[in-house]
Amino acid sequence: MIKHTLLSLSIFFSLGEVSFAQKSISKKTNIIYIMLDDAGYGDFGAFGSKFVKTPNFDKICDEGMKFTQHYSGSAVCAPTRSVLMTGLDTGHTPRRDNTAKSNTDELIEKNGRPLVFLKDEHITVAESLKQVGYATGGIGKWGLGNPGSSGVPEKQGFDYWFGYLDQRHAHSHFPTEIWDGGKMVPLEGNKNGKKQTYVPYLQEEKTLDFIKKNHKNPFFLYLAYTPPHSDYTIPKSDPFFAKYEGIPGGKSVQNYAAMITRTDHTVGKILQLLKELDLDENTIIFYTSDNGPNPTFAKNINSAGGLRGGKRYLYEGGIRAAMTVRWPNHIAKGTESNFIWDMRDFFPTACEIAGSKIPEGLSGQSILKTLKGFKQKERKYNYWEIHSPFQQAVRMGDWKAIRFGTKEPLELYNLSNDPSESQNVANGNPKIVKEIETFLKTARIQSPYFPEMEYAKKKKKKKK
Repeated sequence: MIKHTLLSLSIFFSLGEVSFAQKSISKKTNIIYIMLDDAGYGDFGAFGSKFVKTPNFDKICDEGMKFTQHYSGSAVCAPTRSVLMTGLDTGHTPRRDNTAKSNTDELIEKNGRPLVFLKDEHITVAESLKQVGYATGGIGKWGLGNPGSSGVPEKQGFDYWFGYLDQRHAHSHFPTEIWDGGKMVPLEGNKNGKKQTYVPYLQEEKTLDFIKKNHKNPFFLYLAYTPPHSDYTIPKSDPFFAKYEGIPGGKSVQNYAAMITRTDHTVGKILQLLKELDLDENTIIFYTSDNGPNPTFAKNINSAGGLRGGKRYLYEGGIRAAMTVRWPNHIAKGTESNFIWDMRDFFPTACEIAGSKIPEGLSGQSILKTLKGFKQKERKYNYWEIHSPFQQAVRMGDWKAIRFGTKEPLELYNLSNDPSESQNVANGNPKIVKEIETFLKTARIQSPYFPEMEYAKKKKKKKK
């Protein structure tokens, strides 16, 4: 029912039948959400990187607000995207890991792999913004619905999408075909083993084109850029490749760092174009990464920023994400916030900025007050789960708990004095442990595709 209402409203506006409505939305704030793929908390200059250059991320920090306690939706790509689009945490969002862990025969028969896609009844942030007249576009990796499914971006509120639908397809930056405007189109320059068309360059081109085509109306642009995810590669002719000669870790790390800086360079072009089109002061930009880094980069260039763990694990290094937000005349320049929030909060925040009704039942809360410099009550419990291996994590103020399997004991850390989660203090804080265990009983709804597991790893049988 809700989707039918959204669709009728979008047709109503597109036909130009209500000139007053069109005028009333003409000055709405444009919303751009930029998300790198697998860049760590410590891969940004403003967050202490000694190896990777991100001048435009740093510039946005200087001209806006830097968040030191912001979190990803998950520790791996597909569920993070599901959290961001639906405003539901990983105990409630449809996609809770890259692949399903149960009822897989049904999914494999339908999708070729055990993949869970968004359905028609799921409401996305793009649909909510489209309802109030926003043009909606996306560039990069979608991960929530393959061709022919109900989960393709065009059926989930996006007017236009360019990039990859499946995360496996996104492993190549030189694919032979790409999703563009609702269909797969060939990339002739990459056929027969050739590597002539580097998709990150096309992502930049499509981004700037979308802004130019939609600059007279409010727009929402979701930039789920694929670098620096593997395959770690960038043309040797790219000027940023040479800048990282001699970086610790060899060629893969050199490519990884260059890919981050190359994408940050694209962000600089976005900022420049917004000024040229006189959109700069009427556009809010969020800039972050989808989850923590792979171990190679955490080891060689401190990509996790000294935090424990990385991608696929719910320790801080896997889910804490660098974030900066810029909105001239609304967000004070050069401010820093330790407000605790995560990607589910973007949906209601975007709705409040756009003047769209926030759907009922979201896990997230709007952080608009925080962005504007006002005090705001933090959510008491922040919850994550992931299924490869099964883990649950809770942040409650300065306390952070994690467990691997429902029958395993909680590990407990005090992040105020132990941000690297090196000292498990569960034994000394039984009341805190009990409170979090009680919360965990109601922290999630059951999913046939992502069931709880009593133990994250099979225990070795004792020898008789």
